[in-house]
Amino acid sequence: MRKPLPEKLEAGRLEGDRSWGGYGPFRLMGPCGIHLHLIASGYDDDDDVAQGWEHVSVSTVRRPPNWEEMCWVKDLFWTDEECVVQYHPPRSVYVNNHPYCLHLWRHKSAAFPMPPTWFVGKETRQ
Repeated sequence: MRKPLPEKLEAGRLEGDRSWGGYGPFRLMGPCGIHLHLIASGYDDDDDVAQGWEHVSVSTVRRPPNWEEMCWVKDLFWTDEECVVQYHPPRSVYVNNHPYCLHLWRHKSAAFPMPPTWFVGKETRQ
């Protein structure tokens, strides 16, 4: 996660202050004109509870966040070169406490494998 967090995030912090780092709840107007509710954890390297995971939950009041909103949140918390994922776990281990919530995850010490870019589509380099 970015250290320190961007001012835009700090302006939307609902509890605590800058000393909390990347922990806590935030509420920001998203890029599509609706408020996004964010809860972040796993910021500190010595956080035994997080077990090496950085995490941000993203929710809205009326619908799940869309791709543009999730990319926007990813860019607030992580740099362009950090790989962050959304998991689709087996149904047997689903946890769904909010109908309109999605999650972003990054492990601090384990590099997430990624497919070759040509699996996704034609590469365009500038």
